[in-house]
Amino acid sequence: MAETSDPRPDGSGVSPSFLRDARGLQRKLVEEYYARLGSPDRSRPVAYMLVGGNLAEIVRSFGYEVVFPEIVALNCAIKHQSLDNILHAESMGYGLDVCGYVKNDLGLQDRDGRTSFGQIPRPDLLVCSFSGCYVYVKWWEALAESYGVPLFMFDVPYMREEHPRKEDIDYLVSQLWDLIHLLEKRTGRAFDMDALKGMLVESRRAEDGWVDFLRAGRLRPSPIEAYFESIFYMFPINVLRGTREAADFYGVVNEEVRARVRDRTYPLPEEKVRVLVEGVPPYTNYRTFWDFFRKWGAVSVVATYPKVGGLFDRGFRHDPARPFESIAEYSLGAYVNQSWPLRRKIIADYVREYRADAAIIHGIKSCRSFTAGQGDLRDWLNRDQGLPTLYIESDHEDPRYFAPAQIKNRMDAFFESLEQRRAVGAAGGPATA
Repeated sequence: MAETSDPRPDGSGVSPSFLRDARGLQRKLVEEYYARLGSPDRSRPVAYMLVGGNLAEIVRSFGYEVVFPEIVALNCAIKHQSLDNILHAESMGYGLDVCGYVKNDLGLQDRDGRTSFGQIPRPDLLVCSFSGCYVYVKWWEALAESYGVPLFMFDVPYMREEHPRKEDIDYLVSQLWDLIHLLEKRTGRAFDMDALKGMLVESRRAEDGWVDFLRAGRLRPSPIEAYFESIFYMFPINVLRGTREAADFYGVVNEEVRARVRDRTYPLPEEKVRVLVEGVPPYTNYRTFWDFFRKWGAVSVVATYPKVGGLFDRGFRHDPARPFESIAEYSLGAYVNQSWPLRRKIIADYVREYRADAAIIHGIKSCRSFTAGQGDLRDWLNRDQGLPTLYIESDHEDPRYFAPAQIKNRMDAFFESLEQRRAVGAAGGPATA
């Protein structure tokens, strides 16, 4: 298949040459999803849900379409449509420090929900699974007030220890039954356990394939770009999980990765620096940010952001033999629902497993749940782990906070210092982090 078009911010380019068949299929799935949502013939009710720790399989088993406003927001940002929505939300009274996802969504819906990639339908039900971010609670309360539809709050305890506590699982399972009773009342349909288990089979198959893709970053050189490329391939695992289409998608992805290894078609002609990336991408300047890495031969071999929908690469899978318990475990396992000691352990494991040379932390000005603590993380990686680490900041949705010249200068200085360390080490002198 020929390369699929993916215009750059300046309109001059296409997708990097190593992105081929899987990228084309991903675009097709995205287009079909939004076409289905915006179809005037759509008969299925719509539930709004959050990505982290979501309950998509249960809601889909009752015939709902699922909309993820975070995913809509990032699509608006990457297509340079988020600022108008944000400015509109600010004119409604939302402050500068409010999450960009929230302002994009509230501004978009107040402006009729129309985007260049489809009409976003109004919800019939709101399900708030606020794993790790209590801003979500106020966001969903604002939506409930605006739309006048039922709001189900799924109260997910914070992960304080490496393994879930039994009392936390029991607490979540009791809430899952509350949701099922609400869905039965709303739809007039009885809960179908077999339908749910069938979806969990497909979820598990997709999760296996997604993890196979992510773990390809362990190879040297890496045949994948674990941050920038994963942004494309997160869509099926986050939005379509529980469907056959999502599970089949990762078969195509992994066949392509195997072909890259066989043909030696890598993200860059030469992998000079293996990078761990922490943080949400600056979607409004996604390709520009990527180019700052590419210039220095830096390939992200592992990243934390692709784990916001679930820490599948840490061993979790949905289990049709334990449907409710595994859904509860999944809800606890969202990346930002982990305590900072747990997040540090995850990152330290990644550094070792993926043989990272350095780390880039991208802080988000309007996202406290992901960003709070990242300054301490930088110091810990530099001081305690001996890993050269750079912290930079912009925003995931608001282009006003992306200063390309400043960010480029800091990244150039960082990567240049890594080259100097390597040169000193190669000459037999000390190579310090």
